[in-house]
Amino acid sequence: MAISEERTDKRETRQVNIDQNSPEILTNPIYTPAFLREQIGKLMRVEFLIGTNNLVDRIGILQDVGASYILLRSFENDSLVYCDIYSIKFITISTTGIYGSTPNNRYHYY
Repeated sequence: MAISEERTDKRETRQVNIDQNSPEILTNPIYTPAFLREQIGKLMRVEFLIGTNNLVDRIGILQDVGASYILLRSFENDSLVYCDIYSIKFITISTTGIYGSTPNNRYHYY
C-alpha cells in the first residue's frame, strides 16, 4: 500500500528580525546592508560586476536583505533572485515606483 503525500505551495515570507543584539552591519545605515534594509519594498535596478569588466543588471522589488545578500522579486516570472551583496556596484532606486518597458524589452524608470 502506497502512502500518498499532498504537496502544497507555501510561500515563506522571510524577514531578518533586527533587535538590540543584531550586528551593526544590519542596524547602522553607514553600512550597505543596513541602508538597503531601509529600502525594502522599493523598485530598483541593481548592477553587478561579474569578473573584471562585465556588468549585469537585475530589476525587481527589494524583498529582504541579509549581511551578505539581497533578495529581489523579479518581474519576469515573480521569482525571488538571491544576489551576492559583494558584487553590487550600482543601485538605482525608484522614487516613484512606476516602471514600463521600452521597445527593446528593457525596463525604464519614469
